[in-house]
Amino acid sequence: MKSIINQLTIIALFLLVSCDSKPSLQKYFVENSENKDFVMLDISPSILKIDEKKMSIAQKEAFQSFEKMNVLAFKINDKNKAQFETERAKVNSILKDEKYQQLMKFGSGKEGASVSFVGTDDNIEEFVLYGNQKDKGFAVVRVLGNKMNPTSIMEMISILKDSNFDMEQLKPLQQLWEKDTIK
Repeated sequence: MKSIINQLTIIALFLLVSCDSKPSLQKYFVENSENKDFVMLDISPSILKIDEKKMSIAQKEAFQSFEKMNVLAFKINDKNKAQFETERAKVNSILKDEKYQQLMKFGSGKEGASVSFVGTDDNIEEFVLYGNQKDKGFAVVRVLGNKMNPTSIMEMISILKDSNFDMEQLKPLQQLWEKDTIK
């Protein structure tokens, strides 16, 4: 019995040591999912309410490569300005990791937006949209999929234009931005 416990202990220690302890957006989302200053949403493809019969072949391929979106938003108020700076620095640090390849960046250091991805040009696992404004807060959107590519995202944008969006799923995010600033 002691031998089994010792072996299990060694295996558990090995697993803990071998786990990647580098920060990632996925870990960041999980760590902040219960934080009252954040709103987190998981959005499935069903929100789009698309008639696939009307899609082009390229649109169908793009839609099938899309698995879900995760949205994490932080709204700044009078009580959390210091936390906003800390959280924004954490996200910026995570996105500087070499696994996040930046496609585009808009704006300047304190305000703006960026588009990054994880994977290769032919097999993108995750697109990351990040935007922040010093007086409003920030939002990070992870678009997760299977074998996506830059064309997939452009096709998804055209699909979004034709979709009958289910706004009920976005209500928590909308409510966050409509709340009055806490004093």
